Amino acid sequence: MELGARDATAGAPYVEASRVKKKSSKENKQTTLAPSEQTSTMKRLFGFEKEDISSWHRLVCLLNRPTDPASLGIFRFLFGMLMALDITQERGLSHLDYKYLDGAPVCRFPLFNFLKPLPMDWMFFVYFVMFLGAVGIMLGCFYRLACLMFISTYWYVFFLDKTTWNNHSYLYGLIGFQLTLMDANRYWSLDGLRNPRKRNAHVPLWNYTLLRTQIFIVYFIAGVKKLDADWVEGYSMKYLAHHWLFEPFKLILPVELISLMVVHGGGLILDLTAGYLLFFDATRPVAFFFVSYFHCMNSQLFSIGMFSYTMLATSPLFCYPDWPRRFFGRFPEFLQPILPFVSPAPISSSSCVYPKPPSGSGGQQEAHAAPKPTTPSFKHKFRAIFTILYIMEQFFLPYSHFITQGYNNWTNGLYGYSWDMMVHARSHQHVKITYRDGVTGDVGYLNPGVFTQSRRWKDHGDMLKQYATCLSENLPQFNISDPEIYFDIWVSINDRFQQRIFDPRVDIVKADWSPFRPNSWLMPLLVDLSPWRTKFEEIEGSLDNQTEVVFIADFPGLYLENYVSEDLGNTSVQVLEGLVNVEIVDEKKNYSLQPGEKMQIPAGGYHKVYTVSEGPSCYMYIYVNTTEAELQKNFTKLSELQEKVRNGTETEPLPPELQPLITGLDDQDSDSSVIDPVVRIFLKRQKRMQEVKKRREASLIERFQRFASKKYYSIRRGFLMTAIALRNLAVGLPPLEQLTREVAYANMKEPETETETSQDERLKDEVGHGEL
Repeated sequence: MELGARDATAGAPYVEASRVKKKSSKENKQTTLAPSEQTSTMKRLFGFEKEDISSWHRLVCLLNRPTDPASLGIFRFLFGMLMALDITQERGLSHLDYKYLDGAPVCRFPLFNFLKPLPMDWMFFVYFVMFLGAVGIMLGCFYRLACLMFISTYWYVFFLDKTTWNNHSYLYGLIGFQLTLMDANRYWSLDGLRNPRKRNAHVPLWNYTLLRTQIFIVYFIAGVKKLDADWVEGYSMKYLAHHWLFEPFKLILPVELISLMVVHGGGLILDLTAGYLLFFDATRPVAFFFVSYFHCMNSQLFSIGMFSYTMLATSPLFCYPDWPRRFFGRFPEFLQPILPFVSPAPISSSSCVYPKPPSGSGGQQEAHAAPKPTTPSFKHKFRAIFTILYIMEQFFLPYSHFITQGYNNWTNGLYGYSWDMMVHARSHQHVKITYRDGVTGDVGYLNPGVFTQSRRWKDHGDMLKQYATCLSENLPQFNISDPEIYFDIWVSINDRFQQRIFDPRVDIVKADWSPFRPNSWLMPLLVDLSPWRTKFEEIEGSLDNQTEVVFIADFPGLYLENYVSEDLGNTSVQVLEGLVNVEIVDEKKNYSLQPGEKMQIPAGGYHKVYTVSEGPSCYMYIYVNTTEAELQKNFTKLSELQEKVRNGTETEPLPPELQPLITGLDDQDSDSSVIDPVVRIFLKRQKRMQEVKKRREASLIERFQRFASKKYYSIRRGFLMTAIALRNLAVGLPPLEQLTREVAYANMKEPETETETSQDERLKDEVGHGEL
């Protein structure tokens, strides 16, 4: 289906050579599509005849058919440019020194355990080579070498850290690999200026076939994955419907229907149909509109770097390959020298197979312009075999999880190559890491995430095994010998019950794990309890704004140990299904609860909930953050008092601790012991709300300036740190004082404004809770 993709221009190189420069695009298309009076329906739809795939010889000729290089050259330029930007952003050049600190005890998660990061300065060199490769791809300069520079370093960095994997990062590597094998420097490239044989030369059709099929797979398989019941029923991305981008839909639909019909239904239909709609001439304009709208929305909804813009750059690949000639041909003559060239027609290339000119095709001029007919050689047959095998492999990989069973958890495989974008949303309620000294038997606890900068290990058994191994290697430095490591991780996937994902009784250090065998210490997802989600919505709807609820499911024979903060002064547990025993640790008392029964849990202490039924138990915590509720009451009173002072209805003078309600809070006052702590928090929160409002109401120019400034200083830091690292490699480290000044200069940011508030300050001021 994707082979020809209507490349009629490639099917008639002889007609193409005789085109007149000033022909209209319609005339071009008609001339190109119809070398004879009649064209079959299959030719019009797919760009090739049935006879073209009737034998192996004909298929090889079809895949190596000469095709205009213009569209491929434009895509090469855009992809290289976007990758150069991506390297400084999502690939992490701007903060590389934070990720690869020399000598720091950091647990890492490579695909292969023998892969290790280079010293920090050398990692900057790796990224520098990757950046040069991306720029070389963009400019088409020493193209094949540039592609090798890019993909070798890109895949090294990619395999070095599984925690950063996602579908679009995988896609970048695939496209880079494909471009390495293609002749994408035949149009609008510096290589073409240096070598006339490459300039404006035909490219074989398989170059377009691979890219088009790859993008088709991204869309279509993503749509097939969205046929998952959780997506169809609207549980995967429920929170998205509240985003401001969906405000226009709220004029005609409630939020629940926006989530179900627009977010989930629209995403499913678009992914399933986008590849087909882009393929056919009649539906391509419609596809361009919806695909562009979809990716522009995604660029605002998610932090996905250059992915949205890369996908926008792939859409023109589905157009006729000569579209850049027709597009840039409309520009004024004086701009032609700096634009991609419009004429002459492409020249012949040894990468293509040229058929004999059709008998009776025209006059002597066309016969003279036609390239010399060629027959398929070994390289043409090899490239055809590679194209077919690569496409088959790409269709197979998203469903290859029965081979790599060790990477399967509640979702199949390593996240990244399955195109299951956004199908699964997770939330973590409780994470506990317990160690036991193998010699003394002493038991202790570790902060979740110690020795690592990532959080993704919580959901993947292979990463948990690597993390446990790393912890066992680092803990002996703290006088913990032969440590055993146990993880108790509670996860909710797509609004289900919070439940354990791994067996907390298994020492993960000694646990068996293989990439080709199922994980024996993975706890099953309790899918039989999924219907409870409709009941969750009813329960949550019956609660007031200050009351929160957490739904728990646990396995027979296990227990949940929990601590109730003193801030949560009104906490109770109620059984929904199964039987549980609740032990209040301080009181040393046990209470049995059946479905429908509930009990109050004392604050400021530990308790344990044992599942004693034969099947899983389900229960819920209902609690009120009494500290936050009292704080909100005080905020309301302070707000009313502040309003009275401002409008003159408050006649009595304010005491010193309330004076900042009138004068405001400056830096000197922020640490003053005279000011009431509640007033300080109230004023800081009020200031933040004003800042948020100001940012939301900022003009388009102000938003662009803020965005451009942020990107400028981020990119600036990346390049300056790279320059420092390259200097260190070339001439050695400078004196410490000089290095400190250089790093400080690289870290320089724009002067802080009122809208800049540090994250640390926000965390200090906010009164809330993370876990019960």
